[in-house]
Amino acid sequence: MKLIIRNANNQDMAQILDLIKELAVFEKEPDAVVVTVEDLQNEGFGKNPLFTCFVAELNKEIVGMALCYFRFSTWKGRTVHLEDLIVKEALRGKGIGEKLYAEVLKFAYKNKVKRVEWAVLNWNTPAIKFYERTGATVLKDWYIAQMDEQALKKYVKNNESI
Repeated sequence: MKLIIRNANNQDMAQILDLIKELAVFEKEPDAVVVTVEDLQNEGFGKNPLFTCFVAELNKEIVGMALCYFRFSTWKGRTVHLEDLIVKEALRGKGIGEKLYAEVLKFAYKNKVKRVEWAVLNWNTPAIKFYERTGATVLKDWYIAQMDEQALKKYVKNNESI
């Protein structure tokens, strides 16, 4: 049983989507995933890929993934955002997530970024403890603001004159 951490490829995206859907169930949002395999393939492997993805492969099966991308901070400069780190539920607690996390941090370090950031749900105590144990600071005084597609459409439509 040998675990391999590697860069994802175009053919991995169906298994990646399965992991994303499993995470949505874990986060109590089973119907929230609208991204498709084609979206992942087009956005991750085209002329200007929008993300980098690492996978954990066990016996030729993808059992975990970490998806990240570059951002720019007006305070710090170039940063990496870790969008999701997912390990199949049956394999959690075996160090797979930590290996993926380490791969993202090595990637960020090699790319000389000033910060790596991500969001973690306030009820996900095991993840919070893990991140803090690794030296990360979990900020408790910031809220994440989002505008979904419907709200964006409504805003633009109602503010066309601005």
